[in-house]
Amino acid sequence: MTMQGRQAMRADASRNRERIIEAARQVLVEIGPDVPLDAIAHRAGVGNATVYRHFENRRELLLHVTLHTMERMAESAEAALAEAEEGDPFEALRGFVYRAADDQPGSLCTVVAEGFDKNDPRFRAIRRRAEGAIEALMDRARRAGQLRVDVAMGDLMVAVTQLTRPLAGTTTAGCELAERYVRRHLQLFVDGLHNPARSELPGVPVTLEELERRDT
Repeated sequence: MTMQGRQAMRADASRNRERIIEAARQVLVEIGPDVPLDAIAHRAGVGNATVYRHFENRRELLLHVTLHTMERMAESAEAALAEAEEGDPFEALRGFVYRAADDQPGSLCTVVAEGFDKNDPRFRAIRRRAEGAIEALMDRARRAGQLRVDVAMGDLMVAVTQLTRPLAGTTTAGCELAERYVRRHLQLFVDGLHNPARSELPGVPVTLEELERRDT
């Protein structure tokens, strides 16, 4: 086989891998962590053998779905931070929240909780990258006097996760109805982040350290 042919095969394999990961993310959001691999292969437009050629088992596939989602979140936060440096920091934060919600991180909570080892170095690395960008974005809005001072990044991420989590026992129609209102609820939440605050929050801000302890 020629060098050009090998490069074409590698490019095709890379595209298949990306299609499988994105298809898995979509199906996991729609159906849940117990979705058959057959359904993922069908959504990706590949055969079952192709899925197993790229991912040894379900656990490995779930890890890469989560890495993919976390990378998208990190990239979105980094882009929002660049916007904040040149424009309105709070509106950049708002845009990030909306984009993060589009990936429905709440629907992947069960995957993160049960699917793989959260001490995997790849997961911890992308998580640190995402958290660093989000914290910097919030700090930029806080220093501009636009973000209330009693809110931590844990508060932000818990709210986004909860607002995008499917309701237990809902039908397909119920889920579709809930999705229609996610943006409304997100806007209510983000508006509540704006400084000056209209009330004093009870308790203390949710920190990353606290969330980390709960994850272990």
